[in-house]
Amino acid sequence: MILIIELVLLIVALWAAMAAIVQYRRGVSFHQAALHAPLKLLLRISDRGVDTARKADTPVIYVVWHQSSLDPAAMLALLPDDTLHILDEFSAKSPFLEPWRALARTIAFNAHHVFVSRRLVRRLRGNGRLAVYMPNDVNPDTKTFRLFRAVARIALKAEARVVPVYMERRGFVPARHVRTLEPMTIEELIARSPRENMRASEALFERMIEVRGAPAAAADD
Repeated sequence: MILIIELVLLIVALWAAMAAIVQYRRGVSFHQAALHAPLKLLLRISDRGVDTARKADTPVIYVVWHQSSLDPAAMLALLPDDTLHILDEFSAKSPFLEPWRALARTIAFNAHHVFVSRRLVRRLRGNGRLAVYMPNDVNPDTKTFRLFRAVARIALKAEARVVPVYMERRGFVPARHVRTLEPMTIEELIARSPRENMRASEALFERMIEVRGAPAAAADD
């Protein structure tokens, strides 16, 4: 019995120590670090790339490629805790994500309302932060591409910067590497494009494709 207690105390101590390291390195709260630490260890997440997202001036929209439940869990633990996360219906109700949803404010995604959400624009104009999650599809159909139009429109109206986020998987036993790119406004993305008549949604989509091939940040683990 004593041995079991000692083992439990050791595990708790190691968990707390790793959480403290994550808190120090990423600048997150201890609550965020405590929930991220086991994911980081078990899934070998290199999260240094998130520093670019955390340092982005507000207003800002973090646009995340949504591959699995790991993406919202990691972002809820790593992005600033005043970020409003707009989750799909499954993620908004998933029992697995319940502990991570407590780390920041979340709302369920509604494809019909996001197009006309003045509330999201007002939140951004008040130096707010949003995290939106895009289906992991590099060849989206018309319905899916409407999400890019919606996010680009919100970013334009709020004059918000956009930070693309992609969690790359590497290796036979996959390690995860958080990829990000420097924050840019939609106007800046359009201006840098060599294409004429570049639309806001197309500029955003191309930026999201770009992050999938960006160099991963050096591991710091």
